[in-house]
Amino acid sequence: MALRQCPRRLWLEVHRPALREEAPASRVRFAIGDMVGVLARDLYDPDENGVLIDVDTLGPEAGVARTQDLLDRRVPLFEAGLEGGGARAFVDVLRPVRRGSQRLWELIEVKSSATPKLSQRDDLAIQCYVATAAGLPLAAIKLAHIDTRFVYRGQDDYRGLLRELDLSVEVRARHDEVAQWVSEGQSVVAQEQEPRRPTGWHCRTPNPCPFLRHCRAGEPALAHSVQLLPRLHAGQRRAIEAQGWRELAELPDAQLTPLQLRVKQHTLAGTVYFDREGAAEDLRACAAPWQFLDFEVVQLAVPQWAGTHPYQMFPFQFSLHVIDHDAPLAHVDHLDLSGAEPARSFAERLLEVCPTRGTVFVWNVEFEQARLRELAERFADLRTALLAISDRMVDLLRITEARYYHPAQRGSWKLKRVLPTLPGALDHADLDGVQDGHAAMLAYIEAIQPDTPDERRERIGRELRDYCRLDTLALVQVWRMLSGSA
Repeated sequence: MALRQCPRRLWLEVHRPALREEAPASRVRFAIGDMVGVLARDLYDPDENGVLIDVDTLGPEAGVARTQDLLDRRVPLFEAGLEGGGARAFVDVLRPVRRGSQRLWELIEVKSSATPKLSQRDDLAIQCYVATAAGLPLAAIKLAHIDTRFVYRGQDDYRGLLRELDLSVEVRARHDEVAQWVSEGQSVVAQEQEPRRPTGWHCRTPNPCPFLRHCRAGEPALAHSVQLLPRLHAGQRRAIEAQGWRELAELPDAQLTPLQLRVKQHTLAGTVYFDREGAAEDLRACAAPWQFLDFEVVQLAVPQWAGTHPYQMFPFQFSLHVIDHDAPLAHVDHLDLSGAEPARSFAERLLEVCPTRGTVFVWNVEFEQARLRELAERFADLRTALLAISDRMVDLLRITEARYYHPAQRGSWKLKRVLPTLPGALDHADLDGVQDGHAAMLAYIEAIQPDTPDERRERIGRELRDYCRLDTLALVQVWRMLSGSA
């Protein structure tokens, strides 16, 4: 699968694995995948007769040997190691089945995504190839993924959470294609020197490559990479790759949108774009008291609370700063680490502390408004008040995007990119522990586990509060700059 993304990645995975640096989003994906994997073992082995092949402890070769020893027992096997045709694979689930007198196996790859992806079909095709080459008789090859229609009934009853897609015909037909991948991969791994390939958009597809920093460090320094441009559509990317453009200065202005052209011009000139009058005009009609609000949410592939479904968003924390004319800046927050379903307490606390008049500033209004609408649908008695907050929201992101750009943002208007360019030197990198939304989600999941020590839970609570507070303090700073009150 590394080869499918980039031959250079495959070589590094084998020869230089210590260079891996996982992106925050990847860490969240791995954590969710681990939770789904544990649950899958319960679902596919209700009688608890199965065996987990602990590859991390045994090592790959011993894991394959252990699998071979267990096949005759005809019990469900998890992380089963198979080897054949020049490749090795570890299968999420091998389940014994009978077809008349035939003793066969179902090969099941379990994924935490809600919909099947092309890369997952590739993954399953590779596993089918290896299993077939190893001589394992397969009755079916399936992809199991999360069914978002599932509603958790409680009492650890997760029957129906995984939806199986039988891909036997499709992946068996790709045997020769996979054989070519394996042959190519063997050649790549056998090379003494690291393959050379420039970084590009393939480094982020289907997932961020953990060797990106390493590969970029070895490239000639670019004055300004074309990848700084925001919102490049597929046609623009194809043109850039076809022409071999790597420097921002090489791109014709006529092929750029007004926003992209602004980024190019001010990046090359090293100047700041700031439409002060336009920004002040945008904010002039925003009535006091001015409120600055940020949510943190958790999404779980495996629902934890009865009546909820996979990947439902649950706000568990907010931070709110308030400015009322000449009054001192006020702050209040909410964080629920009790382990109980957090939405109701979140909504009630927000209504308790949020002023009922004035302007509510957020960063990316669609997200906060969507969460409030979901809460309003769930809690009819709070509906009117929650929607009233939503109606008063103003998106500072859109105003900033239209009126401000600093070359240090590197083509992004994420709050963490904008904030360090402003006077005052607030920076999420200065935080201890939680520094982004992905880390906040992982921290919350850890904190609500029953076996998390109280001391660790308290520390997580402090880190989460500091992180969310900085987000809304950042909104205050951006607002002051845009409104001319800084």
